[in-house]
Amino acid sequence: MIPESVTAARPEAGPVPLARALTPQRAGRILAIANQKGGVGKTTTTINLATALAACGKQVLIVDLDPQGNASTGLGLDPSRRKITVYDVLMGERPLPECVVNTPVPNLQIVPASVELSGAEIELVGELARENRLREALSETARAWDYILIDCPPALGLLTLNAMVAAQSVLVPLQAEFYALEGLSHLLRTIERVRRALNPELRIQGVVLTMYDKRNNLCDMVAKDVRDYLGARVYDTMIPRNVRISEAPSHGKPVLLYDFRCAGAQAYIRLARELLRREEAPPPLTAVAS
Repeated sequence: MIPESVTAARPEAGPVPLARALTPQRAGRILAIANQKGGVGKTTTTINLATALAACGKQVLIVDLDPQGNASTGLGLDPSRRKITVYDVLMGERPLPECVVNTPVPNLQIVPASVELSGAEIELVGELARENRLREALSETARAWDYILIDCPPALGLLTLNAMVAAQSVLVPLQAEFYALEGLSHLLRTIERVRRALNPELRIQGVVLTMYDKRNNLCDMVAKDVRDYLGARVYDTMIPRNVRISEAPSHGKPVLLYDFRCAGAQAYIRLARELLRREEAPPPLTAVAS
């Protein structure tokens, strides 16, 4: 059964100040959820993994760094509540705690995004240390949460670079189809370059296969190829192609709230458990093949 803390929706609230004590036991782990290819389940994974971690009793923050704002919409955040967004954080106009908004999921908060964010890359292009804006914003507040998940846009631009510089690790959702493999090497090389030049702590937390269809032989072939290439960095848990996962965003809910018993929701629960185990004993950091 899903914990009552998840099924009992919290009353909606506007932007809230950072009220939690910065307790020393919190790890303040920052994960960028990234893939330059769109439609691979990146935002879906961000929302539902965050919800599953919150159901495990973790304090979780989502930073919606995609100008489309799909993570904000998928958590039922009406555009009228996005007056202060991550754009204001990146432009140095507001501190991050002022932009944090509660969600209907207890233990889960979000820094929302709006279409205004699409102009941030152009506006920041001439600024010094533009790739450090998000890291600086999170530096003093990250320990208020156990996990911070950054939902990156489907591009390897300045916004994604900000996420990788701020994060300790990158989680890569990868659709189980042939074309999804084409950009994987490029993404891994980008992560390695960021690690060498800008963020020595950065590592690949893992690759999670999404939209997996066990009836499709190609899915098995893709899964085998990815595991042969990346070994232990590929999660055992695979997210199935599931209609309930697709329906949930239109209701402004994570699939764990929309239909907890469906195969997709159960897969994200397993993914959260596996992530927590990996965080306790992460795979060794190795160089990415070029």
